[in-house]
Amino acid sequence: METVKRIGILTGGGDCPGLNAAIRASVKTAIQEGYQVTGIRNGWSGFFDNDYEELDNIRTSGIIDRGGTILGTSRFSPLTVEGGPQLVLEEVKKLALDGLIVIGGEGTLTVAYLMFQLGLPVVGIPKTIDNDVRGTDYTIGFQTAVEIATEALDRLRSTAESHHRVMLLEVMGRHAGWIATYAGMANGADAILIPEIPLNKARRNWLFRMLNNRSKKGISFSVIVVAEGTILEGKTIGNEASGKFDTGDRQLLGGVGRVLGDIIQQGTGLETKVSSLGYIQRGGTPTAYDRSLATCYGVKAVYLVAQKKYGEMTAIVGNRITASPLSQVAEGIKPVPMEVYRFAQRFFG
Repeated sequence: METVKRIGILTGGGDCPGLNAAIRASVKTAIQEGYQVTGIRNGWSGFFDNDYEELDNIRTSGIIDRGGTILGTSRFSPLTVEGGPQLVLEEVKKLALDGLIVIGGEGTLTVAYLMFQLGLPVVGIPKTIDNDVRGTDYTIGFQTAVEIATEALDRLRSTAESHHRVMLLEVMGRHAGWIATYAGMANGADAILIPEIPLNKARRNWLFRMLNNRSKKGISFSVIVVAEGTILEGKTIGNEASGKFDTGDRQLLGGVGRVLGDIIQQGTGLETKVSSLGYIQRGGTPTAYDRSLATCYGVKAVYLVAQKKYGEMTAIVGNRITASPLSQVAEGIKPVPMEVYRFAQRFFG
């Protein structure tokens, strides 16, 4: 009697556009390759709740353009629970999984790597709008977030020009300023502020001079984009006073735009208004690029499982769909290359 081959799939961390496209591609490819597919619901916590569902062609039809994830997601990590890693390994054995495809960002994939070291047959797919995962040029969701942020900046520019204001947009980017850099460059923003370059006193004074010089030259408006994790005077801005954390025990960020807007208005005398995109960047329909990238990643992930190349993740390097070791992800986040930032910086002011 022929042994049934089976693959598991889960999505972890924050949602982003393109997750369903990756699930669809993985499931349909797995079925074509003779596998049955089990979906683990709500990230790693599904193993603890016995929350599983069978995924087939019908369940994954018509979802390529849908935002979010049909499997649900969470920031729960089995490493935070006593006996958690062993429970996951036992559940994988009970489910008779030949391999587990984990779709996640830097945090989820780091957990996947540590679980791989404990014996989990895991393959990763990188997704995050922050694009801060090492080992790949782009992650699922990033291009869609950049499109959304660019459109917002374009809309703010018309208001800035009409009312002769400084308009400041806060975008996501906890540790890396990929969205701010690429959206700001696409918009022609007059300044782009990112976590990789702290806004110290000297840089703050440069910002004041630049904005005032524009005003003196007769340019009565400016557009600035700032990543949420940008460091002001040695600290990030969030909920330090309230001590609020998300479900992954990460301190909640947000508000750097508001604080910086007050600083700019007080330091220059220029009317400054602030907007924050927040979760709008993460939701909704993925762009064609993200759908295509997610599809390639989903197919590649199944191939990696079939070849028993566990401990690796799908990646795009240049224009090649390839694989990178998950160990690279565990080394830390991928910052914005200063060469790319300097391309945008040439047009500041």
